[in-house]
Amino acid sequence: MDKATVNKYNYWQWRTLIILMIGYALFYFVRKNFSIAMPALESELGLSKTQLGIFLTLNGVIYGVSRFINGMLADRFSRKRMMAIGLLLSAVVNIAIGFIPAVNGFFSVLDTTGKATVGFVYILGSLWLINGYLQGMGYPPCSSLMAHWIKPSELATKQSIWNASHSIGAGLLALMIGAILGTFGNSAWQWCFWAPAILAIFGAALIFFGLKDTPASVGLPNPEDMDSHKHEDAPAEAEDPEFTRLAYKKFVSKMAFGNPIIWIIAVADFFVYVIRFTILDWGSTILVQDKGLDITLAASIVGACEIVGGIVGMLFAGWATDKFFKSKAQCTSAICTVMAVICLFVFWQVKDIPWLFITMLVLSAFFIYGPQALLGIAASNQATKRAAATANGIVGIVCYLSPIVSGAVFGLIADNPELGWDGVYIAAIAMGIVGAVLLALLWGKPADGYEKAEKLLEEVRAEYEAKKAQN
Repeated sequence: MDKATVNKYNYWQWRTLIILMIGYALFYFVRKNFSIAMPALESELGLSKTQLGIFLTLNGVIYGVSRFINGMLADRFSRKRMMAIGLLLSAVVNIAIGFIPAVNGFFSVLDTTGKATVGFVYILGSLWLINGYLQGMGYPPCSSLMAHWIKPSELATKQSIWNASHSIGAGLLALMIGAILGTFGNSAWQWCFWAPAILAIFGAALIFFGLKDTPASVGLPNPEDMDSHKHEDAPAEAEDPEFTRLAYKKFVSKMAFGNPIIWIIAVADFFVYVIRFTILDWGSTILVQDKGLDITLAASIVGACEIVGGIVGMLFAGWATDKFFKSKAQCTSAICTVMAVICLFVFWQVKDIPWLFITMLVLSAFFIYGPQALLGIAASNQATKRAAATANGIVGIVCYLSPIVSGAVFGLIADNPELGWDGVYIAAIAMGIVGAVLLALLWGKPADGYEKAEKLLEEVRAEYEAKKAQN
């Protein structure tokens, strides 16, 4: 392959990766703003932790359903359009949330003291439910685009770089909201939705005009043809709609839905996400109510968990996977989950040494964001690029059932005077242990499914040729 082609490929690969990072970080701006602003919503509007937990649960569950649906769609349709439309509409929903009090003259959403009525709760819950679906239009296009643009042998490292967008988005958002609430007080809660939404609108335009769906659209070969592997390299078959249809059905059936490794990854990711959401969704509230910090400092610490813990943790996990474990993401994920549980346990036990419990929270984020990033990569590699988005849709719908626990259940536990935050810690730690055990079961499994995919393509090719012969 000539140097000009390699240089062009590298340019487009990094262009795609950078735009996906910016775009997905902005998805977090209009998704995790609710979690970080919860102490203000509780104080200013009188919402209870149980209500807030229910909002988190509904949003998380519908997000998982959306990731599943859009995962299958992203393997068939334009990924850049799906991602851009989802981000734009999510921004619109966030703007609408800030205007809920403005409808008080038409519909009673505030009582005489300015607190939220049941009407406010219903409107906010409905809008956040819609936002959950729109947010599910973000991850599937990213996982599919990276599987199309990045070599299998480099996917763990480079997708871990992309995964830093989670922490960049959530971290910068935490700092932004902390600054807004610290400067203007809890009464400025509406700007926690408006300011991120404005930035997200510009991000949607960048995604739409800056991305290309496949290397072929700019005259480049498939990335696996540039790797040591030579997978799925029959261009004539790839151009035939009938062959493409047959291959899609087989890969979705065998490499995604019928693949036990994908299901173990999905269930393990459920428990990983419980730990992650305990830190991300409840972190500010725990630091304020259980550790006695003020909201501005608490938001800054959650930001540190994302920027310092999450980014460095993900990059380290991706590098270690390719360097030491021969791209076996499940091995790194098992070790990281164990370490995250240990750090969370120490965070729980330490009460009066702020520097120590803050360090433990950041380290817990450092370790948990390793498997959070790697398990999606593992699913992509196991399903191969033909079914990567569908496999990640399966993982998504399972792991995003976790807000039922981390949201509503943990909210109820925290509101219970006999259990409180101690009960939340115990439940989260127990679930982290289960997740680590499941990941350990995959220790000896292969790093990817491309060898299996080659055999499956032979079956598809035989079926395709048989049908051609009949016609």
